[in-house]
Amino acid sequence: MRNDSESDEPAARAASTAVEDGSEPPSAAVSASKSESQSGPGSGSEPPADEDVSFGWEGVRTGFLTGIPIAIGVGGYGIAFGVLAAQAGLSVAEAALMSATVLAGASQIIAVELWADPIPIAAIVATTFAVNLRYSLMGAALQPWFRHLEPRQIYASLLVMADENWALTMRELKSGSGYGAFLLGSGIVLWLLWVGSTVVGVLAGDVVGEPAQYGFDFILAAVFVALAVELWDGASTLVPWLVALGTSVVAATVLPGRWYILIGGLAAAAVEVVRYDR
Repeated sequence: MRNDSESDEPAARAASTAVEDGSEPPSAAVSASKSESQSGPGSGSEPPADEDVSFGWEGVRTGFLTGIPIAIGVGGYGIAFGVLAAQAGLSVAEAALMSATVLAGASQIIAVELWADPIPIAAIVATTFAVNLRYSLMGAALQPWFRHLEPRQIYASLLVMADENWALTMRELKSGSGYGAFLLGSGIVLWLLWVGSTVVGVLAGDVVGEPAQYGFDFILAAVFVALAVELWDGASTLVPWLVALGTSVVAATVLPGRWYILIGGLAAAAVEVVRYDR
């Protein structure tokens, strides 16, 4: 019979050889292979595990600080809304209340553009409903991470969700940070700048005049272009983007109102479902 020291000699020599020539021992190679097969290619974009999604002050703080540059840009758009609201006859309090409770620039501007005496309630509700249906798609995109949070945490975050901080949050969560409170933090700074800039716009309405002469009407478009760059994830991203663009252009020429926003988003989502179900 061989003793234990003799039986361990081949393993020791194999390990020594692996260290010298830079190769991995068999056990390490098997372990790495298992790890790779479990994680899979592109695993960095997968939603983190349950225990990796947390909702705390660190996520709120990170979201707040990250959202400051975007919020400043949105503030310029808020000034434009405030000017239009003043021209429609809204007071400072009324315009600020709308911004504080709605937090949706496109639908707010549509509402004040349709503002008249008497107020066309049905037209405003129908149009803003069509514009804001996109939020259902945005909320669904957050579901892989938000399903791990408590309802009160989810609803508080969704209350201050806008296009801009949604895009920032998607990028943050896909990075694997697990900051479930990022949307809330970025939404708070967005809300503060949006309401504040609305008040400035109403008060400075007579001085500013027509917002378009200062380029305020292009601010939101510029913000979305910047966000699109952040969301770019390689050539495969181009397919749903082009589908959404083409569908939206066609829908805008055929259908009245703002239904093209929702239709473009649904078309892009359908294409992605077909691509990944193959």
